[in-house]
Amino acid sequence: MKHFLALFALLAWSVPPLPAATEAAKPNIVYILSDDIGYGDIGCYGANKVKTPNLDRLASQGCRFTDAHATGSVCTPTRYALLTGCYAWRQAGTGIAAGDEPALIKPGTTTLPSMLKAAGYTTGLVGKWHLGLGEPPHTDYNGEIAPGPLELGFDYAFFIPATGDRVPCVFVENHRVVGYDPADPIRVSYGKKIGTDPTGADPAAKLTIQGGPGHKDTVVNGIPRIGFMTGGSAARWVDAEIADTLTAKAVKFIETHQAGPFFLYLATHDIHEPMVPAARFRGTSGCGSRGDVIHQLDWCVGEVLATLDRLKLADSTLVIFTSDNGGAIKNTYDDGTNALHGLQPPNGALRGFKGSLYEGGHREPFLARWPGHIKPGSTSGALIGHIDALATFAALTGQPLDPAAGPDSFNVLPALLGETPAAPARDHLVLQNNGQVPLALREGDWVLIEKGGGAKAKTAKGAKAAPNYELYNLANDLSQKDDLAAKEPARVKTMAAHLEDIRTQGHSRPE
Repeated sequence: MKHFLALFALLAWSVPPLPAATEAAKPNIVYILSDDIGYGDIGCYGANKVKTPNLDRLASQGCRFTDAHATGSVCTPTRYALLTGCYAWRQAGTGIAAGDEPALIKPGTTTLPSMLKAAGYTTGLVGKWHLGLGEPPHTDYNGEIAPGPLELGFDYAFFIPATGDRVPCVFVENHRVVGYDPADPIRVSYGKKIGTDPTGADPAAKLTIQGGPGHKDTVVNGIPRIGFMTGGSAARWVDAEIADTLTAKAVKFIETHQAGPFFLYLATHDIHEPMVPAARFRGTSGCGSRGDVIHQLDWCVGEVLATLDRLKLADSTLVIFTSDNGGAIKNTYDDGTNALHGLQPPNGALRGFKGSLYEGGHREPFLARWPGHIKPGSTSGALIGHIDALATFAALTGQPLDPAAGPDSFNVLPALLGETPAAPARDHLVLQNNGQVPLALREGDWVLIEKGGGAKAKTAKGAKAAPNYELYNLANDLSQKDDLAAKEPARVKTMAAHLEDIRTQGHSRPE
């Protein structure tokens, strides 16, 4: 026994410690980014009309975050920040992208998928892209489409180029339009009308859904869209089949790469407009088509979870579910069920909707499950942003980040794993809507909101205007009813100066 103990001690001293990024520390990662789901749209966040059993299951088996934010209150800025770790307002032209927008992220940029690919992951995108494609001046869909997701670190991509309500209404797989017919070339215009397809403004157009403001251009599947397109008839998607198609592609990616580690970025179309649920979900919510597509979204999440269970991958997979911006009750389409949409308040008690700098525009449901690492049924009030994925997953997988990479991405891994560090990983967060101004600054319980043009506002004569702000204490006033700017001028001044420093410095990530 004495000799055995001596040998054991010798071996213990001679074996080097395991590096931080062992294979055991590299879980598969499934990041589900839904579209337009609000803070109050899920059962575990208080929804009492729609039913979301699969998302509620995810919460019961993992952690429910109550202070997670998209850094943009609309789609493209949030997606840009998620993949690059850089606030979108730092780069001009990153507002809501048209369907023929050139690539917004330059190849060679460190991105979430490129970082994970360097860590040994197989990386896949399924769903909505909306970050531009191809070279300037406009995307050409009649051949190889590049640069795009594959030039930014994804090994595989099956995606909607922009949004469901924007042309072109086709899927792209890797570099080419799915089902493309060279005899029927695709042309897209976001200016003048092209082609002979009817538009939503044509009295004789046969519409299944009426188009509202800004949604009266080319009609595809009886639905008027934003923008004009002609050609690509055989390639056009069927709206009621989008969720099934994307879910099947996500399941197939997991099955194909089950040996892992893999990273799947599943960016669902639901619940973005036009809301066209599959027949089996129609009428199931009592909240019109908006509630029905929430049910459809929950089903999609359930299929992914069931696949992980079937392949015995649940314990080795980190699953995250969140949304790209807050919810909204809109009038851009009318399918006859609009009067029912508001029965499910999208953002609960939060003020504002999608596109707003108030909490309802950007505070999101955020669920994280990793059995054995994240405590089941837990809740976290830690301040986190979608922009933190790059630095957090780099820490998780042991990947160093170049100082220039992810300039605004913070490592919030301790919060994700339920640890209680001496100080929170994030002490502030900058928020935007669709442009470079105005912005909002969150610091602790306080949020400062620029009004109008913010610090860059000009008077009618072109002179610099005095900045106008609102100030709220979220600890006491989550619904943001009491503007304290006039009562707290010193705090307004300090926070405004901090926001301007972040704006001008070009980075905010701790070094």
